[in-house]
Amino acid sequence: MISKEIDLFFSRMDSTTLKTMIENLFKQNGQAMFVKKHDHIIKQNELNDALFYVIHGTLKAYYISVDGKENIKSFIQSGSMIGSLGSAYKQLPSTFNLLALEDSRLLKISTKLILQAAKDSHQVAEEVIEFLVNLSMKKELREYQFLMLSAEDRYVDFMQREPELVNKLTQNDVARYLGITPVALSRIKKRVADSSPQ
Repeated sequence: MISKEIDLFFSRMDSTTLKTMIENLFKQNGQAMFVKKHDHIIKQNELNDALFYVIHGTLKAYYISVDGKENIKSFIQSGSMIGSLGSAYKQLPSTFNLLALEDSRLLKISTKLILQAAKDSHQVAEEVIEFLVNLSMKKELREYQFLMLSAEDRYVDFMQREPELVNKLTQNDVARYLGITPVALSRIKKRVADSSPQ
């Protein structure tokens, strides 16, 4: 059953995820996990050297500030991968939490295994580089949105890029992802709705 699930997962992977030789590493060494809604996969300030692929489900990566405020880093959906690179590569505590927003199925693998495979294989190294470049481009876009776009423009962009995801999320989570309060989000939603052609 797990083997069929893994095959199905890799057949659905998009171009931003690792493929081919990394796929084989996951098939041979990956551990299938079932995570219930609201369970944590990674906890802030704890070590976690694993990489996780989402077979099915939606995860939330978020920070908790010293004053208890939650700030959402990203949402991770089916076909995507996440791990704490600082924790995995430098053995530093994770800077973020990772929480399942719904019952989710994941594949888990040690980052050390991927890194060793990259040292041993030029092809694996190229796949890792491709993944890291794509990850870096996503981070660059997120930084641009926060530094250059208004909250309303960030909301409209998020709605256009991820309409299904936005509809699955709570208003609080959308607001925290956009870096605004739920009250500000309500006002933005009203303005956007009022300015839309009927």
